[in-house]
Amino acid sequence: MSSPIQKLPEASSPDRSATPPAAGSGSAAPGAGLPARLRQRHMTMIGLGGAIGAGLFVGSGAAIAVAGPGVLVSFVLAALLTVLIMRMMGEMSVALPASGSFSTHAERAWGSWAGFTIGWLYWSLMVVVIAIEAMGAAVIVNGWLPGVDTWVWVLLFMAALTVANLAAVGTFGEFEFWLAVLKVGAIIGFLILGTLAVAGALPGEKAIGFNNLTQHGGFLPHGWSGVVSGLLIVIFSFGGIEIVTLAAAESTDPVRALGSAMRSAIWRLLLFYIGSMAVAVTVLPWNDSKVGKSPFVAVLERIGVPGAAQVMNVVLLAALLSALNANLYASSRMIYSLAERGEAPQALRKLSRTGVPRHAVLVSVAFGFFSVLLNFKWPDTVFLWLLNSVGIIGLVVWIAVAVTQLRLRSQLERTTPERLRLRVWGFPWLTILALMAMAAVIGLLAVDEESRPQVVGSGALTALFLTLGVVRHRRRITSGTG
Repeated sequence: MSSPIQKLPEASSPDRSATPPAAGSGSAAPGAGLPARLRQRHMTMIGLGGAIGAGLFVGSGAAIAVAGPGVLVSFVLAALLTVLIMRMMGEMSVALPASGSFSTHAERAWGSWAGFTIGWLYWSLMVVVIAIEAMGAAVIVNGWLPGVDTWVWVLLFMAALTVANLAAVGTFGEFEFWLAVLKVGAIIGFLILGTLAVAGALPGEKAIGFNNLTQHGGFLPHGWSGVVSGLLIVIFSFGGIEIVTLAAAESTDPVRALGSAMRSAIWRLLLFYIGSMAVAVTVLPWNDSKVGKSPFVAVLERIGVPGAAQVMNVVLLAALLSALNANLYASSRMIYSLAERGEAPQALRKLSRTGVPRHAVLVSVAFGFFSVLLNFKWPDTVFLWLLNSVGIIGLVVWIAVAVTQLRLRSQLERTTPERLRLRVWGFPWLTILALMAMAAVIGLLAVDEESRPQVVGSGALTALFLTLGVVRHRRRITSGTG
């Protein structure tokens, strides 16, 4: 499968000093302080690993339960939207590499209020997700060692990954590289075994064939409404794609590294996500109760892999720790960028001898450690409460990316068109289509009784930061500093 991203020309990183000034901001160009120590292989695996998490390994079972084999359509639609968002981020980040990525781009396009709002929203999402992932990892290990309370494991995981992120950025890159290798290797093994089972190429096994795709109610057992319901579940499985654009500011060659990483990530994610779901609904009937709990475990047990559940628990643990590691990195770089642009306390700009924004890391990890107390006090309810508080912030960030790309692309075409080395296809119509699709998803979530609390919680948080951002922007204009 050929990559949808064109090969970038041989060129070095754009001169940051030549970037257009941020609308409504007099701050210096961001990203100049962070050292370039992430290698190409780090960038490639960050691009892959950032979007491969618990949503694929476990959450996909819920999507299969509501869509049946039609979940393939749900994943294709979600993947197409993800590809568009990645392309938008890539276009802006290649043209204007910055530590704050889409937050910095929003500031350039719309003003300081936009950069403030989207930056703080994203940071809030990441710090809460860090706590959620630490809790999820703790639950897995608690299943192996029930004598140790989950809050103890949350504390240990938070401490270990904090140390990893306080070291040189190359340490973070290596840690993330090998965790991502484990996840990718597990999926490749799953795809190979599943394909052999379908073809009847495993020893002592008959060919499974494709009957499960059309039996048990047909390919769309719940109609197109089931496909839509599946889409509402799986779209969040692709969250995390933006981390590679944040990491680009610390790569040795942001333009080439980002282009190559995204080019690789796009087609591999399509293969891994859609291929995995194709194997799951082909090998087993979609309405098998085991598929709804964990399609990966169900397929491996059907094939006859010894200890399939424990094998997948190890992979899931690696996926959660990888996501925790990457999200801690992303949150620290986002708040560092906010501080660099005067939107967060200036102490967060301070770099260690190894070029790590340690204060930003410590602030970003603080809520994760606080979640240890929450988990100790309310172990059965805190997970859902945290999830409802930030449920759709990731989708809000994607909407901001699309809106920003619409405006920034026009600005760049007028001022410095040579920077547009990577372009979104079908501009502006595909961007507008993506915006309409995301607005429709939020609308559908708002009318769904189970999803409504997440929409309300995320909407309230968005309104809070938007209000603060606008107030700060107006004060700057009034004082003459905006």
